[in-house]
Amino acid sequence: MTVTVPTSTRTRRRGGSGLLMAAPALLLFGLFGLVPLVGVVVLSLARWDGLGSVGWAGGGNWSGVLTDGATWQSLWLTLKVMLVSWLIQTPIALALGVFQAPRGRLRALFAVLFFLPLLLSAVAIGLTWQALLDPSFGIGATPGLHWLAKPLLGSPELALYTVIFVIAWQFVPFHALLHQAGIRQIPTALYEAAALDGAGPVTRFLHITLPQLKYTMVTSSTLMLVGSLTYFDLIFVLSGGTGGPGTATRVLPLSMYITGFQAHDMGRASAVATLLVVFGLGLSLLTTRLSGFTRMDSQQEGM
Repeated sequence: MTVTVPTSTRTRRRGGSGLLMAAPALLLFGLFGLVPLVGVVVLSLARWDGLGSVGWAGGGNWSGVLTDGATWQSLWLTLKVMLVSWLIQTPIALALGVFQAPRGRLRALFAVLFFLPLLLSAVAIGLTWQALLDPSFGIGATPGLHWLAKPLLGSPELALYTVIFVIAWQFVPFHALLHQAGIRQIPTALYEAAALDGAGPVTRFLHITLPQLKYTMVTSSTLMLVGSLTYFDLIFVLSGGTGGPGTATRVLPLSMYITGFQAHDMGRASAVATLLVVFGLGLSLLTTRLSGFTRMDSQQEGM
């Protein structure tokens, strides 16, 4: 005798199994993500120098942070790093991804070389570029490159863009790898059919490669934009821990560190940290909503 299990029961069982399998990940996320976040939000309402007793500050920290011109300047610098980094990294990463996508020994060698910056720590990269950009004994001391013998990290006008260049040097390989993987997932039949119709390389790139890379580019852009809110260690090393010259490179994460660990005001630093979390979450949600990423429409319909 065959017993038929109702569809609703099977659905509940699958849902329960899925929840059980996700429980460890949810537990770790709650333990290492939500609990510290709640602690930071609570601390943003307190007065604490990092050593003594904790006192209640109410909204005083938030009022001080939101009315401080330095906070808005740091936010503007953070936005500038975010947008300029995206404008620089996206086309370069896309070009490198297209170049690395076809299989071959030479391209595999280049892929390994491009990947090397991701194997280095941000501190090592910061110290290396700090030495390379030194106007006395760095790249500018090389014959024929004297035009680079400028205090790029010491110029209020050039320091931020120099930092953005180093950031791009470090993270472009990662995004190129994403684009390479996305391109290799595109069915070759699409290119073959387009070639039979007389489409050239540029036409195939514009009408096949780019549309098929839509969600890859959304993922890459989201990682770039939201990741720009976490740049701290590299900028800390390149600026000597001051966000200088002056405040030319004092982005919000560095401002949070200086407020908390140099000015010994953990309450206001926690308010800045909470502001960063809210801004990053809002940016991520806005990016996925505007791009239609959450709908995940098929890009291979009819294949």
